[in-house]
Amino acid sequence: MRMLFTALAALFLVGAVGAQSSCAQDESDSAKDEKSIYDFKVKTITGEEVSLEDYKGKTILIVNVASKCGYTRQYSEMQAAYEKYKDRDFVVLGFPCNQFGGQEPGTEAEIMQFCKDNYGVSFPMFAKLDVKGAEADPLFKYLSGLETTPKAAGDISWNFEKFLINAEGEVVGRYKSAVSPTGKEMQEQLESLLPKTGKKEG
Repeated sequence: MRMLFTALAALFLVGAVGAQSSCAQDESDSAKDEKSIYDFKVKTITGEEVSLEDYKGKTILIVNVASKCGYTRQYSEMQAAYEKYKDRDFVVLGFPCNQFGGQEPGTEAEIMQFCKDNYGVSFPMFAKLDVKGAEADPLFKYLSGLETTPKAAGDISWNFEKFLINAEGEVVGRYKSAVSPTGKEMQEQLESLLPKTGKKEG
């Protein structure tokens, strides 16, 4: 009887180890499946589903935004950077979020009107979403889980955090809210990533 119990215990242990190994492999395979932001789909602020693959080949600045934050003035800086570099394959993507101080309470239509009326925003804006926690959008789970510089992996802590993605879809920088899109740090990074001249007509 003791030998039978020992044999069963050994089989159970082998099975448990195998299951753990299988789970780890599944997680690893899942991580490999998501090699870049181009694997994600999001909804625009007007409700259409789009793939971020539409921005393949562009340098992208992804920002979680809010309309009633001390950093809301950065909309004008985001727009300025977009206008300055859009002809050099640069785009800003704004993602409204109401998780920080309830500072984005409006509807998508209200948010878009606010952005246009106050800051002349013309870069792409997207539907409201969560950027942290159990209900976080998969895109932001992916972004915040990456080891980046100068801000490392971890939950987004406030409005207007920024992720910079190069033309190959690789996240090459994560910046705190206070870092301005038109400040020296961001400008130097953009100049190093973007083609030196814009596209020629014709």
